Amino acid sequence: MKVLITGGAGFIGSHLIERLLNDGDEVKIIDDLSTGSMENINHLKDNEKLDIIIDSVMNEKLMDELISWSDHVYHLAAAVGVRLIIEQPIRTIETNVQGTEIILKLTSRYNKKVLIASTSEVYGKHMEHTLRETDNMVYGPTTNSRWSYACSKAIDEFLALAYFKKHKLPVVIVRFFNTVGPRQTGQYGMVIPNLVKQALMGQPITVYGDGKQSRSFTYVGDVVEGIIKLMNHNEATGNIFNIGNGEETTIENLAEKIKEMTGSDSEVVYIPYSDAYEEGFEDMKRRSPDISKIASFIGYEPKVDLNGILKSVIEYHQKKLSENG
Repeated sequence: MKVLITGGAGFIGSHLIERLLNDGDEVKIIDDLSTGSMENINHLKDNEKLDIIIDSVMNEKLMDELISWSDHVYHLAAAVGVRLIIEQPIRTIETNVQGTEIILKLTSRYNKKVLIASTSEVYGKHMEHTLRETDNMVYGPTTNSRWSYACSKAIDEFLALAYFKKHKLPVVIVRFFNTVGPRQTGQYGMVIPNLVKQALMGQPITVYGDGKQSRSFTYVGDVVEGIIKLMNHNEATGNIFNIGNGEETTIENLAEKIKEMTGSDSEVVYIPYSDAYEEGFEDMKRRSPDISKIASFIGYEPKVDLNGILKSVIEYHQKKLSENG
């Protein structure tokens, strides 16, 4: 199998490369390194079945060549992370919408199977129940840049489904729910790596808002397993799937668990959203997936629980801190 991964130097992409190479596939990746990092894939760069291209998915001529070569395309390239979204809203919208438009146009031209990475953010401010793929989207006003990411990814989904309906493009859409694991950076607002590093370094463990907001975290290995199975499942085309873990926790409980597991003396401190991001910032009070659809298609069941996720992230950052002295 010849596989193209956009955003391959990112956190999820790097784990997907490992798995595909282990399966014997030929892999090409493209990444502009705006949020990805060569550090994520340095241990793979000498593999003769991996070709690393440092460029942008906006380079349509290059993307044409790469997509015509491939059998499967995993489109993971996107502007991600709450902090990046708040600080660079134009980049968020343009990267997510225009980049995906190019990918869909070219995969349609060559009729190549493509996975479009979406996000649980598209659900917006739901909190009544676990989230199903058919639920309505509930967003705040356009004056709040917090919602630009969700809207841009929703447009990606609409466009992908339009290509499926009009051109029979074999496309699969997945909504990631807080994917976590080794190599994830906290630079753009990802909560677990940030809290783990704070705890290990003896810094205050910062919880935004009242800490009562709840999330479900998913191990990156479970996600990689799931998306590969979806791409190899013919009846998954034209469908949207939640991919996550139903185990739910509040952020304040998460902070306390990280403090306990690291043996840290750090204090857990609460910071208003307006101080952390911007005035009027809105967050989702609850975000947990209904994963019955993906389970019915491929038998998906997360294997790593929250304790296992935290253990892997803590060990990774302990090693990093030790290497950096």
